[in-house]
Amino acid sequence: MNDRILSFLGICRRAKKLVIGAESAIQSAQNGSSQLIIYASDFSRNSLKPVLNAARDCGVSAVMLNRTKEELSFAVGKLCGVASVDDNGFAAKLRQMIEAENTGK
Repeated sequence: MNDRILSFLGICRRAKKLVIGAESAIQSAQNGSSQLIIYASDFSRNSLKPVLNAARDCGVSAVMLNRTKEELSFAVGKLCGVASVDDNGFAAKLRQMIEAENTGK
């Protein structure tokens, strides 16, 4: 895998700091452990609504990755369209990587 963001998500998963799935991400936001919620670009808008509402209500940033569910699932080793990063350091680095990609740096 030659994708820095997806590789980094794999590291987060192995460090047990990545919670996978919409319901799990919502619970993580509600219990205060979520630092960042990410979702695939092709994730269902209807399934995404409750996740985004929970993120907004709990003050957690939610960011779309420019990756498909298939790419995200391959990176974390499990079917995945939404995930919560539950570590401040990992979340900060991931935000930085996503911002750099979006600005072309």
